Amino acid sequence: MNDIVVDVQQVNKSFGNEQVLKNVSLQLEKGKIHGIIGRNGSGKTVLMKCICGFLRPTSGAVKVFDKIIGTDCDFAPDTGMLIETPGFLIHETGMNNLKWLAKLGKGANKERISELIRMVGLDPAMKKKVGQYSLGMRQRLGIAQALLDDPALLILDEPMNGLDKNGVKDIRSLLLDLKVQGKTILLASHFAQDIDELCDTVHEMDQGIITMAK
Repeated sequence: MNDIVVDVQQVNKSFGNEQVLKNVSLQLEKGKIHGIIGRNGSGKTVLMKCICGFLRPTSGAVKVFDKIIGTDCDFAPDTGMLIETPGFLIHETGMNNLKWLAKLGKGANKERISELIRMVGLDPAMKKKVGQYSLGMRQRLGIAQALLDDPALLILDEPMNGLDKNGVKDIRSLLLDLKVQGKTILLASHFAQDIDELCDTVHEMDQGIITMAK
């Protein structure tokens, strides 16, 4: 069985005259947490969007679970995603937001949704509307949303954004638990401790190029 979940092959991505990704190649092995580090503007988020299928490479190819994104499928299969600030219905509760989103996916039931909300440290019975959530609470709900369909691959762009010390500890613990369950996780973080504590491999990006992998 192929243990390579994500295979990025010589990907370039330009917006007009600006080349954001330059001949990027990487492979992500199953059942590991893979980190991407780099300064703002280094290309991390654009690379993640190409892997998810939100952006198409100018040249090169992205394969997820042996499917070529944009040819075999429009979006990465069996993948949960948290890219940039999650968008929710601000006048609904967290529970109701996930119920609506579940209808667009595999139809996670109420028990599964409640379990996920608790898993990320929120209360499924909370009546507060998402518009009143702190940034950290929205981030927790975004991680729960990424897990709705029990995906085999998780792509998380700065999942610790807005979390306090306890929240960071909770989410690190959750990600390590998911790894034990056999999930593959691609994680971008500004926090060196996230990378040190969580990641089995690390890819450093600078000006659209992967400059280091370990």
